[in-house]
Amino acid sequence: MRAFGITYDTGFVNGGHTTREHFAPELVRREMRVIRDELHCTAVRVTGGDPDRLELAARSAWDAGLRPWISPFTCGLSREELLRLLIDCAERAERLRRRGAEVVFLTGSEVSLFNPGFLPGDTLDERLALLADPGRLRQELPRLPDRVNAFLGEAVAEVRERFHGTIGYASLPFEGVDWAPFDVVATDGGYRSAEVADRFRDGIRALVAQGRALGKPVAVTEFGCTTHRGAADLGARGESIVEWERTGLPARLTGEYVRDEQEQAAYLLELMDLFTAEGVDCVFANTFARYDLPHRSSPDEDFDMASFGIVKVLEGDTDSTMPWEPKAAFTALATAYRDRPA
Repeated sequence: MRAFGITYDTGFVNGGHTTREHFAPELVRREMRVIRDELHCTAVRVTGGDPDRLELAARSAWDAGLRPWISPFTCGLSREELLRLLIDCAERAERLRRRGAEVVFLTGSEVSLFNPGFLPGDTLDERLALLADPGRLRQELPRLPDRVNAFLGEAVAEVRERFHGTIGYASLPFEGVDWAPFDVVATDGGYRSAEVADRFRDGIRALVAQGRALGKPVAVTEFGCTTHRGAADLGARGESIVEWERTGLPARLTGEYVRDEQEQAAYLLELMDLFTAEGVDCVFANTFARYDLPHRSSPDEDFDMASFGIVKVLEGDTDSTMPWEPKAAFTALATAYRDRPA
């Protein structure tokens, strides 16, 4: 298995708010063609919490010549609600597979952080606060793998009854996933921040070794940085420069920042080289677009600086043509994928 891909947000739902309010089918189909023909991807990981949207995006990806990785990414669901959603999505994935599509199904994404019942904290903010407290986190982590694997074991069993293709899970490094029930070893931990830079390569090398020992391909299902100076050092925390309204919309930037598309592009290429050198089989840059973080000409209102997207969304343009422009990261990634090894 080889995959050179991008993540594609169909709408991350949190507290009734979504990162993608408008979801026009024709735009989705056009973007999938861009991802295949201009970005030179071979696969796309479609993420979000709406099964209808996931199915439409996955079908559009396959029609465009891409291998869809269907990846429910939920927030605030109980274990029972999450399991029901995974079952629903697995049935949809099987329908697409029976049409001839080479589908990979991920049985959730980072479930312990974004859904209650695995880590202390009823809300996402409370669980994020736990991650920022190393002492408390160290006390909780030994109990986490049993909780995660108990849920994933049940989920995989339910999914395999309904979906007969390749199955994986988009994990966090600290979840301690038992990969025996899965076909793919996968991590969303593809972010090299300043705090982990000295041991990041060793972590990727260890994951690849684990996959090889099990005879399973290894996927980095997320990597990238945002679009401001210093974002490479923040890694996955690049979005933290935004303060959010209760409506789920960005309210303001937390300070003065400098837009830097070249830093984002360079970071992507550096990590691509690292993953290739360490033998990773499948990579998915994060992400194609963040429609909730539009570009503005005024630096103190340019929310795209907090976006992992490789295109900048143009504010107010919800037409079904192309309401965005490529960033330097788009061009850099397109060249890397075009010249990828066979």
